[in-house]
Order: sequence, then structure tokens, then C-alpha cells
Amino acid sequence: MSGIFMLKGRGASRLLAAVAAGLGRVHFQSGPRPLRPAEAWRESGAPFEAALAQLGQYFRGVRRVFTLPLAPVGTRFQLAVWEALSAIPYGETISYAELARRLGRAGSARAVGLANGANPLPIIVPCHRVIGADGSLTGFGGGLHIKRALLELEGAACVADLFSGATVSGAPAEAPPPAGAATAADPLR
Repeated sequence: MSGIFMLKGRGASRLLAAVAAGLGRVHFQSGPRPLRPAEAWRESGAPFEAALAQLGQYFRGVRRVFTLPLAPVGTRFQLAVWEALSAIPYGETISYAELARRLGRAGSARAVGLANGANPLPIIVPCHRVIGADGSLTGFGGGLHIKRALLELEGAACVADLFSGATVSGAPAEAPPPAGAATAADPLR
């Protein structure tokens, strides 16, 4: 993607990138794989005023749907998954299997999960609203703590973090693992 970019947040925590057609990327720079803008990109904040305003409204709890021109780049399948993500209502969650079913691809939960993980527009295209079939929080490019915070902001009822067993949003705790089972403290048991 060639175009313009902006680093925003404390310690440049988010990178936004755009082309003439619209916003192409929102990236968590604090995540495991920070992006370096391409040499052809130029830094500018002006094209991102609407995106920043709408993100600010979302974080203040006054915006539930984004109305920005978007220009994600992906395969036909990825684009279909990302479009389906946009149909998940604010404050609701679904499983990867349910998302696959909605796409007419029942049995393709793993492929849907991979496409979900490749979403270049997190928050705006709400991949954080997809959780494990058991209600657990699973992968998110910005980290599970950010996914949890986004779902809590939206008032979503979800169960537990996949690894910690901690409850989220007042949901009931899961039963403790059976004796001798793998735990977060010893995942290789």
C-alpha cells in the first residue's frame, strides 16, 4: 500500500494508513509486530481527522457504527469475512464457527479465524467481537487486554480469557480444571 500515514497515541501506539480510496489500516504499534511505514508513505494527520474523530466518539461511548471510506486490501475470502464482521452489532459477540456459518462456509471456522486475524482495520471492522465457541477471549492483534477492554466498553457479555480463567464482565467463572490438567501456570502439563 502506498499512501500517507499517521502515528497516534502515547509512544505512537497506533498507526493509521490510507490511500486515496479510504482508510486502509489501523495497527496497534504496541502489539507483537509493530509496522514500519514504507519509504513511499508520507506522514500527515489531515486525512485522518474523520477517523480520529469517529474513534474518539467510539471510545467515549457515543458512536456504535463507523461511517468512514475504507480501503482494506485482502483476498476475496478475507474481504468477505471483514464485511461480515461489520454486520456484528455493537455489544454483541459471536464465535468463529457462527461467523463461518453466516458466510455459508460452515466447517471453515479456522479459515475464518485466520482472515479475522488478518483484519487490517481493527475496531472499525470489529474483529474483537469474535470469540471462542466456549465464550473465551481468543487472539487479538493489540493483545487480549485490549480486546477485553473493547468488549467491556461495548457492554458485551463474554465469559473468560482463554488462558487465565478470569471472569469478564461479571460472567460466571469456569469450573476449575481437573487434577493433573494443563493450567495457565503450567500449560505443558
